[in-house]
Amino acid sequence: TQAEKKLEFYQLIADRIAIDTKYEYDENDEIIFNRQSMMDRGHSLEDEAAGIFAERTGKSLLRVGICVRDDNENIGQSPDRLIQSSDGIYREALEIKCLKSAKHLQALIERQIPDEYFSQAIQYFVVNEELETLYFAFYDPRIPYDCGFHWIEIHRTDKEVSKRIPQYLAYESLLLKEVDKWVEKLTF
Repeated sequence: TQAEKKLEFYQLIADRIAIDTKYEYDENDEIIFNRQSMMDRGHSLEDEAAGIFAERTGKSLLRVGICVRDDNENIGQSPDRLIQSSDGIYREALEIKCLKSAKHLQALIERQIPDEYFSQAIQYFVVNEELETLYFAFYDPRIPYDCGFHWIEIHRTDKEVSKRIPQYLAYESLLLKEVDKWVEKLTF
């Protein structure tokens, strides 16, 4: 398919520019730490990436657990970092992805979030009605120069984002009502 060819194209670029680092790699050229999963890999590199972001932007980051909507605690998400403000309102947040090199380069060159992560980005805005900007960051220590870490800014006012927020909220609310019905039905 065209998407597979496209990813193979980015893999060719990655194969030519990627460098060895302090990390160990598996047979699929994925960074591993004692054979950890991709999710574990992402968590392992997240602190590094957050540090780079803070250094480059001068922003003060806060790690939190779960954030929920003020009007519905069942609608939530787990941000990688919130960006502190002097008034205590979180208008900015940071999401970090540590993807394989080809996906990392695809996001860099195309300047867009991979489709499979778009709903995760929207969820930040669904949960936090005060959020104005999400920095969607990508980190791959194998990619040299300044290309190993980059981010895409997403704003609540972006046309596609502002259109999707109420759609996602309505869908989640409807889905949660159905969940409530099933819970009630099954617990009687």
